[in-house]
Amino acid sequence: MAVIVALGAFLMTLAGGWTAQRVTDRRHLVLGLAGGLMLGVVGLDLLPEALEAAGTEVFGVPAALLLFVAGFLLAHLVERLLAHRQASHGAAEHNGRSPEVGLTAAAAMVGHSAMDGVAIGAAFQVGGGMGTAVALAVIAHDFADGFNTYTITSLYGNARRRALAMLFADAAAPVVGAASTVFVHIPEPLLGAYLGFFAGALLYLAAAEILPEAHHEHPARSTVLCTIAGAAFIWLVVGLAE
Repeated sequence: MAVIVALGAFLMTLAGGWTAQRVTDRRHLVLGLAGGLMLGVVGLDLLPEALEAAGTEVFGVPAALLLFVAGFLLAHLVERLLAHRQASHGAAEHNGRSPEVGLTAAAAMVGHSAMDGVAIGAAFQVGGGMGTAVALAVIAHDFADGFNTYTITSLYGNARRRALAMLFADAAAPVVGAASTVFVHIPEPLLGAYLGFFAGALLYLAAAEILPEAHHEHPARSTVLCTIAGAAFIWLVVGLAE
């Protein structure tokens, strides 16, 4: 049942990626929406789950928040190192961005989607009602995952075929994750630590890259409204899943 439900997440992820590539003439709106979706996923979905799952504190600070900061800093460090390496070798970057950063971020999205599948499988092991609730939440926000995966990969100058490859990998990840729960059980504290770390990296991309690029050439109110709409959509998804 979990694998069958995860197929819905597969289709929803592809729908999000398809939407992202079809509206290239409104790129600033796409990026504004993507930034809002990412902000909503981080603040309203990933961090609350991470804090609840991780539980433990280190020197008075929740471990999930420490890993959140670590993820943010690591994303910044990786981007700077890759940009410096390409500049030192005389390689051209896309608007000052390294394509490897886009692929790394997309790979993190794929890993997150696999964990979504694991969450579906684990919830169904607890009970059908919980499994259904978790599945609906995952399927709904996988549209945002597909949208963001394609947008991030393309934004950093990767070819369309690479963006599509990462999109398909992101779509297949929940199915693989759900299937893995038949054999593997991930401890809840470890899952919480991962979610906190991933949230930090995702917030860096949204705040430092996606949103500034959205307003670079089109500082329009419509872009801001798209960002707000993206965050509000995730709020709606999380609220309906409760």
